[in-house]
Amino acid sequence: MKSTGRGAFVASLAALALGLSACGSDDGGNGGGGDAGGDSGEPIKVGMIADLTGATGDVGAPYNEGMLAYVDWRNENGGVADREIEAISNDYAYEVPQAEQLYKQYVNDGVVAIQGWGTGDTEALHTKVADDELPFMSGSFAESLTDPEEAPYNFVVAPTYSDQMRVALNWIAEDSGGGAEVAVFHHDSPFGQAPVADGEAWVSEEGLDLGYQAYAMPGGQQNYVGLLSQAQSQGAEYIVIQNVASPAAQVAKDIAAQNLDMKIVCLNWCGNELFIDTAGADVAEGHMLVQPFAPITAEKDGHEEMIAYLEEQGEDPASKGTSWVQGWMVMHVMAEGMEKAAEDGEITGPAIREALETMGAIDTGGVIGEGNIEFSADSHRGSTSTGIYTAEGGEMVEVEAGATP
Repeated sequence: MKSTGRGAFVASLAALALGLSACGSDDGGNGGGGDAGGDSGEPIKVGMIADLTGATGDVGAPYNEGMLAYVDWRNENGGVADREIEAISNDYAYEVPQAEQLYKQYVNDGVVAIQGWGTGDTEALHTKVADDELPFMSGSFAESLTDPEEAPYNFVVAPTYSDQMRVALNWIAEDSGGGAEVAVFHHDSPFGQAPVADGEAWVSEEGLDLGYQAYAMPGGQQNYVGLLSQAQSQGAEYIVIQNVASPAAQVAKDIAAQNLDMKIVCLNWCGNELFIDTAGADVAEGHMLVQPFAPITAEKDGHEEMIAYLEEQGEDPASKGTSWVQGWMVMHVMAEGMEKAAEDGEITGPAIREALETMGAIDTGGVIGEGNIEFSADSHRGSTSTGIYTAEGGEMVEVEAGATP
């Protein structure tokens, strides 16, 4: 599934719907020294574990599309060290066992790095990733993945969910002008639970005058009236949501239908245009979005290459949401690590890891937080800064750039 031009890119997207594909060689190899890492000029193989049809597919599909678009653009512009990136991408439907199966296939295919997706599967694979010396980035920004002693081959590009929660709670404390009750509605999974305890600890550590109570959001619900009733009993004025866009939009609709005086503060995966579009502009109006990745409409310097690529493909850049931007940028960071590894020697898993830890700042042109991502041997947390947006007139409008805990 190489992305070498528009035709190949479209073919890649079509192939995603077919499930597991046998791409690459069958003669084994791993990130530490597979054929993909040599200097032969062969394509550099990267495995992608994508949620296209599962519980988080509403944001997972455009994220994956953004990654593939970046690969296509990069290959059209010389690739990495004059070698193409070969993206091997498959849907795992948000099922951890399927992610583990795909991972094994990718190791056999000789990939030098992995782009994953969910918190549950990323955490489940972190030990295998370390054993196989395969750098691993994903759509998960769980704080547990930033410690090189625990997860030596995982890299978290954006502020963690916990950092996003801290920023949200700081904003609420300031916005409320005094004491306030905060209800946290979260996806009922490791992804949803990731920032909950850290948020409660932050309230205590910082002495914030906030009440704090968490509520799991069961999947497949027609509405969240029951949860909102519990939040009302708590006296909640703010609802922090750690979930994807569709259920968050339903919460907004339920708040509007019941005429409740509650403000939503969405973290990363619902802090996007899809939340606004699904809820409706009037319903979403005034709700807040903690979003580390600037939408294309924010017109940051780092968007210029995306816009040029999309226009060349005959696509309207305004049609691409923040999740697409996230996929593009995470793949960009990985590719820059591979480029540095090539400059230093060869493109292998250990070499990519060392490159990412030692290369200094990776410029994102203001797309991620304050604009630079930087890892070290002591920390694989790329950034702590995030944008804060509000839903206004059906758009994401920037309130603050580069907010940090």
